[in-house]
Amino acid sequence: MLASDALDRLFRQARSQNGWLDKPVNEEQIQQLYELMKWAPTSANSQPGRFLFLRSAEAKEKLRPALSPGNVDKTMSAPVVAIVAHDLDFHERLPEFFPHNPAFAAMFRGEEKRAMRESFAFRNGSLQGAYLMMAARSIGLDCGPMSGFDQAKVDAIFFPDSQLRSNFLCNLGYGDPAKVMARLPRMPFAQACQLL
Repeated sequence: MLASDALDRLFRQARSQNGWLDKPVNEEQIQQLYELMKWAPTSANSQPGRFLFLRSAEAKEKLRPALSPGNVDKTMSAPVVAIVAHDLDFHERLPEFFPHNPAFAAMFRGEEKRAMRESFAFRNGSLQGAYLMMAARSIGLDCGPMSGFDQAKVDAIFFPDSQLRSNFLCNLGYGDPAKVMARLPRMPFAQACQLL
């Protein structure tokens, strides 16, 4: 089992950040984050997650019109904003990533399979987005995940004419402790879980 301080860093003391210290996140950290999270599982090793890391003021300004008003300041001040997306054409690489069953990709091909493809990509891309946050926390970064944005605008701005679809945003950096909200309650085991 991991040491208690590691569990605190990943879960018990980790917080969604609303403000950021003026401390940069470099490219090596972003690559380190990906190199950790890429090992986590996805169904059929499909890996539909795609990640666009906005680091420059210019890139973040392109995002501004798609943000909900309450998310503008914390996003513009974040060192990095990750657009967590998924590739609806993930299945075309399944023969490479799931080589022991090269025919598996065929079950996703065709317009009649679009809904299944979208659901599969969204589900596994969401998993990869969660892994990204755990990887970020494990290397000492803080996270501020958000769904308060206009998905259609983000897709039109950053993924035009592609099969990529945004899922959620995640600000990354070093959180400002003065801007963290009080810890909100969590559901106890007896209310959230059943043992059969």
